[in-house]
Amino acid sequence: MTNVSTLPVQKTTKSRLSSIDFANLDFGKYISDHMVLGEYANGKWSSPSIVPYSDLPMSPAMLSIHYGQSVFEGMKAFKMADGRINIFRPKRHHARLNKSLNRMCMPEIPEDMFLESLETLITIDHQWVPSGEGASLYIRPVVFASEARLGVKVSDLYKFVIMTTPVGPYFSKPYKLKVEDHYVRTAEGGTGFAKCAGNYGGAFYPTQVARHEGFDQVLWTDHKEHKYIDEVGMMNVMFVLDGKLITPKLNTAILDGITRDSILTLARDMDFTVEERTISLDELEEGFKNGSLTEAFGAGTAAIVATIASMNIHGKNYSVNPPSPESFQLKVKQQLLDIRTGVAEDKFGWNHIVAIK
Repeated sequence: MTNVSTLPVQKTTKSRLSSIDFANLDFGKYISDHMVLGEYANGKWSSPSIVPYSDLPMSPAMLSIHYGQSVFEGMKAFKMADGRINIFRPKRHHARLNKSLNRMCMPEIPEDMFLESLETLITIDHQWVPSGEGASLYIRPVVFASEARLGVKVSDLYKFVIMTTPVGPYFSKPYKLKVEDHYVRTAEGGTGFAKCAGNYGGAFYPTQVARHEGFDQVLWTDHKEHKYIDEVGMMNVMFVLDGKLITPKLNTAILDGITRDSILTLARDMDFTVEERTISLDELEEGFKNGSLTEAFGAGTAAIVATIASMNIHGKNYSVNPPSPESFQLKVKQQLLDIRTGVAEDKFGWNHIVAIK
């Protein structure tokens, strides 16, 4: 790891920290005082710097606006029980960022540059990391094409930015899902596994349709036959079926979620049978009918675990019993929180502790 003091730092002259209501943190409402800013030109990344959070100048001809070369990540830092700050699994997030960048013909970010930028930013804005159970500092790295040119081409210029925002505990009523059997979010061979902006923009319309019909989110299915489960709009999806934890196996249409991987790792450590495989709608319907499907939940950075209350399959609603204190999803969620905050042993080496001087 490069010495974090090597990055140029321009501190804000007027912190907004005192104006933030940490008791009422809407997701993404408050952006922290500083951000990372790096630039790619002449075939290489320049050393990024830490600057006050502000608007960036841009050209309306900027390629990312027209042709979609924009990739981001979503990760978190936590205040630990002993007061230290932990960035959760940054190397795994970095690897996924580079996988997304590669798919979008964008230059990869060197690991030392990524980690140095993260550590320096969190060190400077460490007071923005909220305390309290379930609270965290959400971290948003983003890379986008910045070349101003209207021709359809791979950009030669890029910007790399990291912003952070304090977020409170994620509270949501259990989700009512509509299994989508008409619209397609992505297809195998496409960009579904990448965290690129277009994936989300293309999903807005069918999600809005589902919400107007009384649902909270869409559960996407395969693009060919709409017979097999892919993922929920913002999360991977998991089921407890016949006493086993099952989730769709990864393919190029499904995001390789870091929370997904963490939960599967913890499940195996708990001696819970795990199956990553193709899951058909017919199998889920049968599980609802015979009672063998006992839990359904989403897994993602924002919620960690998001309970699913019902699923609408081909116009028919199926309900899932609310989780009990002994349910797998609540147990694994607590285990994950305990590891992140240092209450439980980090036997998998997931925590990246930031030394605050």
